[in-house]
Amino acid sequence: MTGPDEPVLVERAGAVLVVTINRPRVRNAVDLAAAQGIGAAMDLLDADDALTVGVLTGAGGTFCSGMDLKAFLRGERPRTDRGFAGLVERPPAKPLIAAVEGHALAGGFEIVLACDLVVAARDAVLGLPEVRRGLIAAGGGLLRLPQRVPLARASEWVLTGRHVPAAEAADAGLVNRLVEPGSALGAARDLAAEIAANGPLAVRASKRVLAESPGWPREEAFARQWEVYEPVRSSADAREGARAFAERRAPRWTGR
Repeated sequence: MTGPDEPVLVERAGAVLVVTINRPRVRNAVDLAAAQGIGAAMDLLDADDALTVGVLTGAGGTFCSGMDLKAFLRGERPRTDRGFAGLVERPPAKPLIAAVEGHALAGGFEIVLACDLVVAARDAVLGLPEVRRGLIAAGGGLLRLPQRVPLARASEWVLTGRHVPAAEAADAGLVNRLVEPGSALGAARDLAAEIAANGPLAVRASKRVLAESPGWPREEAFARQWEVYEPVRSSADAREGARAFAERRAPRWTGR
């Protein structure tokens, strides 16, 4: 879908959209063009009913080193209406998997945290080193990390600014699948295929409940869940799922 020299590459594989930050010479640091490319890909993922799940990765053996500081000094602000990197303030409504090789640091780690699932190579490194530069991780790192790992772990990683090995991140519960170096994208594609085999309406609604329900008052939680669930329960896909089960065949989803 995109040319090899574009800052962001986009590839469709059935119901899966694979998005690659393609600036390996600067360790996939995000400038304005990259942010716009990622944002456009997230818009496509949300808008196209034929797509169920996305995978986000980086070219050249590294995920993302954060904001392109040289571009920033030229006056660029690498953000769109979705926030930094076209993603962190408004992730897609559909599931997004981060496939991490090499480094995912600063804004790069914040991009990972904006994803729903993480597949990481065993030798990958993650971290929020902003305090070492006299800054804070304001691209969602401080907000999301304590929701993904225990507060004691999040506090240590943030306040020291140290680089965190992928194995430690997996031990803390942040990484879903820890894989051999060079195989993160393949493993993420496999995980995406597992998700894409399911009902697209159900997948999207399930992500919404997972994302929104922590902020719901306890006494309203089931009522709010029902508001999300009822359109799915009433859908043609729900009937197709039951019919396929009874007929012992794979369902044929229509997204309706």
